[in-house]
Amino acid sequence: MFHDPELANLAKADPRPRSAVSAGVGFAGLVGMTGWIVAAHLLGLDGPYAALINVLACALPMVLWSLLVDKVHRNPSTGIDWQVVRPWRETLDLSVTKLAGLWLTWGGIAAIYALGRFWWETRYANFPFAMWCFSVAAPALFLLSIPYVLWLDRRLVQPRDGAWHLGAWLMGSSDAIDKDAIWNHLRSWTVKGFFLAFMLSIVPPGFGEFVSADYSQVWRDPVALANTCITFMFLVDVAFATAGYILTFRPLDSHIRTANPYAGAWAAALICYPPFVLMADGGPLDYHQGSADWTYWYAGHPWLLGAIGVVLVGLTAIYAWATVAFGMRFSNLTHRGVLTHGPYAWSRHPAYLSKNLFWWLSTLPFLATTGWVDGIRNGAVMACVSGVYYWRARTEEKHLGADPAYRDYSDWMARNGAVSRFFRWVLRK
Repeated sequence: MFHDPELANLAKADPRPRSAVSAGVGFAGLVGMTGWIVAAHLLGLDGPYAALINVLACALPMVLWSLLVDKVHRNPSTGIDWQVVRPWRETLDLSVTKLAGLWLTWGGIAAIYALGRFWWETRYANFPFAMWCFSVAAPALFLLSIPYVLWLDRRLVQPRDGAWHLGAWLMGSSDAIDKDAIWNHLRSWTVKGFFLAFMLSIVPPGFGEFVSADYSQVWRDPVALANTCITFMFLVDVAFATAGYILTFRPLDSHIRTANPYAGAWAAALICYPPFVLMADGGPLDYHQGSADWTYWYAGHPWLLGAIGVVLVGLTAIYAWATVAFGMRFSNLTHRGVLTHGPYAWSRHPAYLSKNLFWWLSTLPFLATTGWVDGIRNGAVMACVSGVYYWRARTEEKHLGADPAYRDYSDWMARNGAVSRFFRWVLRK
């Protein structure tokens, strides 16, 4: 194996900051969901319930690994003191107030779902299925929240969180109300409510397509093989992301520390998702006018098709790996701990980088079947799309920069990150 003493000495002198998540968490989830996918394929289970089990098969091993191996419940960042358990009579009033704030939040989310026809229209993937999931889960969540909050508040170092302040405001409490805590609480639940509905809507179709496919001829066709691998990577990404939005619990140290407070960050993120998406067909940032994908332009060149397919699979693998690295902490617009391992040891934004490179190479927007004018237009629009993701990256850095741990990581990445070193090399040249 090639060994560079200079790089080894540099790593010792300037070690990478510790990651909030271990690599084992994501690996455990990947093993669990892969096992279920194989079983579902063999048994012909490709329906929406099997897709939900796939999320469970991903989430449960991560929870077990985190608790039994990493013992994350003992991290100081949970805000839990397991040695001091207060009598329930001391925390009962706190818990009741917190439950009032929590239930008010859930009621607001339910009202938005009920009033917004978007959430019930079948033209947006399977949003009705997502609403069905919520309606089934709601009674259980309501009942389970009572013992959970009563149990947790007895152990929290500071139980007066955003939910408590919202509940205190609702009850007209004379105690000091922290408006910033309330807004952070509402932003956090807005993230969960918006993105979890979207993730649940796309879980069944991707899972069903992959599990029910006929793979007998895949190995003979490089394009089919590449597309199969790409589909699997996106299936991994969706399962981990869905689990991440669900598993926001303090005992797992996966709770939301803060939700991004900047309007620009929300604008940059939301225009990438329905119903606000600008990249959809016919949208302002639709870069597909008269375009064709890589299989069209490279048709008749099998070796080139195979080579491009390998690159696209590799880029999708990096994108999925970036989600797997989060373990059960994936979430847009939130801070849930600083990652420094996996692809985040090479770039601060490996998902955005690999995703945009994939789009450029797979769609070849600067080539159009309708002429060079559309090609120039598509290329310019694709550049704007990449600009949106650069905007997202910058707003995320602004949010996370409030944490000294992220500043340490960002400084380390500027000195040692592969992408940073590459751009320094380009500028020197």
